[in-house]
Amino acid sequence: MKLKFVWTIPNVLTTVRLLAIPFMAAFILASGRPEEAGEKYIVPAFLFFVIIWVTDAVDGFIARKFNQVSDFGKIYDPFVDKLFQFTTAFMMLLIHKMPLWVVLFIITKEAIMILGGAYMLQMRHFVVKAKWYGKITTVLFVAGFASAFFISPDHQFIVNFLFIPPTIMATISTIFYGKDLLLGTSNVSGSSELASSVQDENKG
Repeated sequence: MKLKFVWTIPNVLTTVRLLAIPFMAAFILASGRPEEAGEKYIVPAFLFFVIIWVTDAVDGFIARKFNQVSDFGKIYDPFVDKLFQFTTAFMMLLIHKMPLWVVLFIITKEAIMILGGAYMLQMRHFVVKAKWYGKITTVLFVAGFASAFFISPDHQFIVNFLFIPPTIMATISTIFYGKDLLLGTSNVSGSSELASSVQDENKG
């Protein structure tokens, strides 16, 4: 089973997000410089963060509104989202604006989701769709990251509280996705292209 890149507007926007992530990371790292040397990079870093997130929302809307959803995009888009979240958290950890436990939690959560999604694709020929609880989790994490941009390292204890709601919601989401994977409910969307290939193989 091979997934091919499709030149749709959502996939192009996802590629733009992917290319923007290193720039955001560089600005976040630069913002960690002492005093005024780093302060001037906070706004550019935050703007890249917002642009990446808004582009994510826009490409999802376009995909649904204009029927440009592709099997490749169902995997490509979440992958870039995970890379975006991890990069933001890790770079903020480096400049002492993010607690270590948040980064470890994100790594663990995403590893579980990636392994589960890979299993469904390879073994059951399903592509897992993002559900409402996953989207709420993303919004909560984005809100936490956005706030952390403007909280000084001296007040890092506040960031711990900011990430309690998203980690709780992420745990609930992971449980729900796990239930979907194990029970094969309607919350797991079958890939029409992959499903048809399976049917062809069965006919042979």
